[in-house]
Amino acid sequence: MIRWILIGILTLGIAGTAFWGYQEHQEKNAILTQAENTYQRSFHELSYYMDLLHDEIGTALAMNSDQRLSPQMVEIWRLTSEASSNVGQLPLGLLPFNKTEEFLSNIGDFTYRTAVRNLDDEPLTEEETKTLQQYYKQSSEIEQELREVQHLALENNLRWMDVQLALVNNEEQLDNTIIDGLKTVEDKVGGYSEANIDSSVIGISNQQNEPYKSITGKKVSEQEALNIAKDLFEVKDSDKLTIAESGKGADIPIYSVSYNGDDKHAYTDISQQGGKPLSLLINRQINENKISLNEGLKKAEEYVNRLGFDDMIFFRSSEYGNTGAYSFLSSQDGVRIYPDAIEVKVALDNGDIMGITADNYYRNHKERDIPEPKVTKEEAKEMVNPNVDIQEEYLAVIDNDLGEEVLTYEFLGTYGDDTYRIFINALNGMEEKVEKLGGTEINYAIN
Repeated sequence: MIRWILIGILTLGIAGTAFWGYQEHQEKNAILTQAENTYQRSFHELSYYMDLLHDEIGTALAMNSDQRLSPQMVEIWRLTSEASSNVGQLPLGLLPFNKTEEFLSNIGDFTYRTAVRNLDDEPLTEEETKTLQQYYKQSSEIEQELREVQHLALENNLRWMDVQLALVNNEEQLDNTIIDGLKTVEDKVGGYSEANIDSSVIGISNQQNEPYKSITGKKVSEQEALNIAKDLFEVKDSDKLTIAESGKGADIPIYSVSYNGDDKHAYTDISQQGGKPLSLLINRQINENKISLNEGLKKAEEYVNRLGFDDMIFFRSSEYGNTGAYSFLSSQDGVRIYPDAIEVKVALDNGDIMGITADNYYRNHKERDIPEPKVTKEEAKEMVNPNVDIQEEYLAVIDNDLGEEVLTYEFLGTYGDDTYRIFINALNGMEEKVEKLGGTEINYAIN
């Protein structure tokens, strides 16, 4: 009897120890997962802020208005602070990254000192402009190096916890792509001479509380919304569709419909009034390109016309992976209306529509009373930085920094190797906005 009692106690003890070990293992895995997620987020945010930093420095160089330059310097200073914060959250305690931190600190100090002084009385000197140009060039090089590390890390599914362990164990023989890439970034920054170191489409409304001005028609039922969604998703099986109705307090009553198929997932928001698709997102495997970006544009234009958007003109396109993204603006009497923009995504393997964003259009589209310009086009051109070579010009309505619609002259021009879109107020000649247009993404190949 005593023997069986001892066996029972021993069994319970072993089971308890196993359960405790399992709990410890689970908690350890949870901590490692949390740390890995933090490192991943910090690095991707660092790459993102470095992209923005390079663009904003370029925008500052293209500006010709001291009133606009001062807040631009504040924005650059803010971005350097965000980037520095993300550097500090990476597992780099044993891998010196002080040169990059120093570089970001120097840009922050320069832009802060510039922003707080009165640029009307003390405009940028020639030497300061050269310094800003150096920062622009150097930030571009760091941006490209970080993008390459980011690409390789995603391509090879590399983990930051492996970086931490490699650094702690001083595993020099370890071929760690992340460590090698970051050392390259640090060496690139360290190569700059001390002499170089100084002692969401622009114009589109982000007023999310605007009422929807362009939605009319009868209220559609849930079944009608499901039929609209099936047409948008290009599917027939209703059993894989789910629908939900928006709750109280929504800007506009909508149906949210999702589809979970074996090889396709999709989601759309449809207004209850009129059955208008405010947004659409389709996710599936996209294969190698078989159609060009221009052929994708034809698919996007056909889709925009099919959905009944009036007087839309093509604005610009870009290619991400195997997907083409196309932006359209509405046009009234030859004036481009930025607040009414929509965006369409097309798969370049077969021309399928992969998404649409029309929320801004339905919030803002209306017949506008557009005033006559009080400033001539020639006078507006004189307000543009003389170093910008103007290629195209338009009249356009945009949202200014206060969220107010203003009539502007839009100039598309180049400064050095970069292209900028510059908006000059057509009523008072003030520089409203400057946007640096992004270049083609580099496809880093693995040797």
